Amino acid sequence: MPYYRSVGEVPRKRHTQFRQPDGSLYAEELMGQEGFSSDSSLLYHRHAPTAILAADEFTPPTFTRAPNLPLKPRHLRTHKLDAGGADPILGRQYLLANDDVRIGYVLADRPSPLFRDATGDHCLYVEAGTLRVESPFGALEAVAGDYVVIPTSTIHRLVPTGDQPARLLTVEAAGHIGPPKRYLSVRGQFLEHSPYCERDVRGPDAPLLVDGEEVEVLVRHRRGWTRYVYANHPFDVVGWDGHLYPWAFSIHDFEPITGRIHQPPPVHQTFQGPNFVICSFVPRKVDYHPQSIPVPYNHHNVDSDEMLFYTGGNYEARRGSGIEQGSISLHPSGFTHGPQPGAAERSIGADYFDELAVMVDTFRPLDLCDAARACEDEGYAWTWARSV
Repeated sequence: MPYYRSVGEVPRKRHTQFRQPDGSLYAEELMGQEGFSSDSSLLYHRHAPTAILAADEFTPPTFTRAPNLPLKPRHLRTHKLDAGGADPILGRQYLLANDDVRIGYVLADRPSPLFRDATGDHCLYVEAGTLRVESPFGALEAVAGDYVVIPTSTIHRLVPTGDQPARLLTVEAAGHIGPPKRYLSVRGQFLEHSPYCERDVRGPDAPLLVDGEEVEVLVRHRRGWTRYVYANHPFDVVGWDGHLYPWAFSIHDFEPITGRIHQPPPVHQTFQGPNFVICSFVPRKVDYHPQSIPVPYNHHNVDSDEMLFYTGGNYEARRGSGIEQGSISLHPSGFTHGPQPGAAERSIGADYFDELAVMVDTFRPLDLCDAARACEDEGYAWTWARSV
């Protein structure tokens, strides 16, 4: 994360004696990216974070990937996947994936197990409901419209809260997710042209201390999954400081960048990951040139697949295609895509779009997973040929 945070009790100097009330030393844990060469945080545990009692291979729920063949645009209706409750980690239904990113969806009504993903960061988008993200860094509350970024190898638990299940779009990277570099100074401060800044970012603000012994933690790593039994509960951190921690940002705090004529999707970019970007389309004033056409022009991004998750309002360019709340469209490289028939003409004279959508653009093709096939609208690809 691009700025420093300190929570709980920490000594004045790092790597010096810091003692518990009984006189024993707190156990330091430096959690850092890229070895010792990038962002890190220093955590102080009541117990040794290395003490495990057992390690067994674990078999997670499985899914398959298949190429987008025949190559065509796809429309996925995620709400068709609702089938009883699930936990927000093991219950994820994967929709689209490549070697850089896995995109899933879950309707979660129960807490997850303790989990650590050692393969990359997670970015969760809360479509509906509320969620508490628990970790050694503390608790972080999330509501509809929030993005939550969970750094690689953070032990965490996701707990749906409130009366309704939590609906989550999940983006799992094979690497790190963060703000676009062009929005940050060389020292990591958000610059003036950034559509959000440090004031919009939330992180844990108090320790989360949980007692327990013989605690199971599931770990996904580069060779599979392992179930560890820790001697003590990993939520035993009395204080930490640094630049690496789970954080949340609301899509409603994203300030749209607009212009006299239609602005390209990079103005909506919110995060970047390895070979993909995440963008936010939010309610906004639209083009104010007297001859402007506010909806997008037909475009063919020859290097990327475009996935859009429609999560509120009315997405004007897709009117008439069957897109609804919770829909996902996939427009792959090799296909020229653009507004539905009649959308360009209808948009002329509009001064405001009331739409909310999350976009993931990948620079390698996205495969279709089992759940995508199960909720696909087979007629979507032919909607551009309909007469208006």
